[in-house]
Amino acid sequence: MKNNIFISFALLFSSIFSLKAQQTYPFQNVDLPMEQRVDNVISLMTLEEKVAFIFDYKVPRLNIASPGSAEGIHQALVKPPQMGAKPIPTTSFAQVYGMGATWNPALMKRAGNVMAYEARYATQNEKYKLSSLVLWGPTTDLARDPRWGRNDESYSEDSFLVGTMATAVSKGIQGDNPNYWMAGSLLKHFFANSNETTRGRSSSNFDNRLMREYYAAPFQMVFTKGGAKSYMASYNAWNGIPMTVHPMLRDVVAKEWGADWIISSDFLAVDHVSNQHKYFKTKEETVAAAIKLGMNQFLDFGGLSKNINKALTDKLLTETDIEKAIRGKVKASLKLGLLDNSDKNPYKTIGTNGESEPWNSEKHKAVALQVARESVVLLKNTNHTLPLNKGNIKTIAVIGPHADSVLFDFYSGATPYAISILQGLKNKLGSNVNIKFVPNNEYNAAVNAAKSADYVIVVIGNDPMCGTKNLGEAFNFDSSTKECKECGEGREGRDRQSLDLPAEDLVKEVFAVNPKAIVVLTSSFPYAINWSQAHVPAIMHITHAAQEQGTAIADVLFGDYNPAGRLVQTWPKSLDQLPRMMDYDITNGRTYMYFKGEPLYHFGYGLSYSTFDYANLKLSSATMSKNGSITITADIKNTGSRDGDEVVQLYIQHPQSKIVRPIKALKGFERINLKAGETKKVTFKIDAESLAWWNDKTAAWEVESGSVKVLVGSSSQHIKLQNAFTVNK
Repeated sequence: MKNNIFISFALLFSSIFSLKAQQTYPFQNVDLPMEQRVDNVISLMTLEEKVAFIFDYKVPRLNIASPGSAEGIHQALVKPPQMGAKPIPTTSFAQVYGMGATWNPALMKRAGNVMAYEARYATQNEKYKLSSLVLWGPTTDLARDPRWGRNDESYSEDSFLVGTMATAVSKGIQGDNPNYWMAGSLLKHFFANSNETTRGRSSSNFDNRLMREYYAAPFQMVFTKGGAKSYMASYNAWNGIPMTVHPMLRDVVAKEWGADWIISSDFLAVDHVSNQHKYFKTKEETVAAAIKLGMNQFLDFGGLSKNINKALTDKLLTETDIEKAIRGKVKASLKLGLLDNSDKNPYKTIGTNGESEPWNSEKHKAVALQVARESVVLLKNTNHTLPLNKGNIKTIAVIGPHADSVLFDFYSGATPYAISILQGLKNKLGSNVNIKFVPNNEYNAAVNAAKSADYVIVVIGNDPMCGTKNLGEAFNFDSSTKECKECGEGREGRDRQSLDLPAEDLVKEVFAVNPKAIVVLTSSFPYAINWSQAHVPAIMHITHAAQEQGTAIADVLFGDYNPAGRLVQTWPKSLDQLPRMMDYDITNGRTYMYFKGEPLYHFGYGLSYSTFDYANLKLSSATMSKNGSITITADIKNTGSRDGDEVVQLYIQHPQSKIVRPIKALKGFERINLKAGETKKVTFKIDAESLAWWNDKTAAWEVESGSVKVLVGSSSQHIKLQNAFTVNK
């Protein structure tokens, strides 16, 4: 009995001692309010540690570890710190442009969750120990112009669609636990940065109304609805003030939207403020101004600490300014579980319990495949050319330089595997069908292969790296990159000069000898493929970087998956239909909301192997108060013989508006799965605030009274049902 009592006291003493050892400081106490914990951390730090915290949020003396970071727009790009080291092979989804084409927020949340899980695993697993808990993503920029070099990094030209998809990805990255994040979501790039070639010195000029209603709107959605608290400022200026030092970071983003945790500059942006924008004369002025606005992370080669110290010496900056700025980074570290070892953190065991690499798991592979499949957009299908019947095919010619590889972009890393379109077809067809692969028409090889084939699959598109093998050699000193060989190609740092696709000549040559040609456009941008649209019987689009690209295309070609991807951008017929590149006033004819003329493909467009009937559009009320809401329902029926998805889209118009409003504006969408013959009811809710416009004279949102037209259809052009309600005075 005495021995048992002694053992019990010993265990109790050991537990208390262990708890005290773990809670040396008050900030380690998870029961204290966050603000108190932050106060304690900062009170314990020296000035030198506070300055160092701006560059890497760790305090070794206090056992505060750095969360690390990684790119995270369509893949958790986790790299070892050694120069030239290869990234570890993580799951790669379709480019952001393709992720947007799924029109499926629930799937995007799953993709974000996969990236976060893999980043957490790489951070905590003994084999890797690569800190990468802050993911730089999602990109929340708007693809206002198809010439933009980073078009592939945007979910859409539409602010509501971008905001919805980015919110879902951000939620997936951060997880559902109320107290801890699986990983941190740091949005890129705030804001209005959709030109590349002169991005280090250019100014995006437009009024406050467009800022509120369009360019900043998706960021606001992710901050206020998605729970994200962090972001990266863009290179460009807005109305002459570089975003690195723009008061909007403090006055709007922090004060109104609560996003004041990790606020980062873009790489070398501090240099650009003085050297290119010529806004300040010195780096000291720049870092002082940025820190006073709340910026607490500078991406640089590591020499800016001396500029901060000089700014302190010159009284441009105070220690209190630095303390205020770094509070947000401490909060992020708390949320990531780096300041305690609580059992309440459900993510702390990821990678520590002997589980194998998650990027090799069937679960993560399945999400990658689903994203790839749902991103495929069927652009044309004359006379039901597709799906193909492999039982009736003996020979297929696969033609094109990119058919036998999956191309990756600047924000890609190693992948556990990558299935090209050629390999996907081989996996699908096995040895029963003779597949002839020819990369080009040199020595008439493509034509000869096409002549003897039952069908020809022509894979054309862009190279997202623009021919670059060494990223360091691609960049110029002003943050632009070298020109691309083809003027229709672009990438980070280089905008496109054309919408033409020279490889379309290959389609013409093949089609001349075999009209059973199917074009698979693998691209990061819209292309003016007018000839193919006029002549080729079937066309489909998919973006790059999806490790399951080939499987997805093969599944769609042979009917094992019914396509339902939808375009996220207006595809013009020519450059003549676009305003000048630096015109940021979208009301001058940019995006589907203000586009003038007939495009090649409309926003929201995409075909299916099924047909769908729309009926019974009903509104919950014929009127709405200026602070009310209205519910809209419609019945959608699959009238085809195949199960499939339909993307139901809700647009609104303001026919009696006294101000300039969009031709139509997306306010809701839902991707639904319907079995053949099945009917489902879709429900949308519109709040009065979603109808508001920004009145710059009163600096406030205003809901306009009058008629509001409701349009429901399968694209911005294919409206199936209409009704209207009135907003009361």
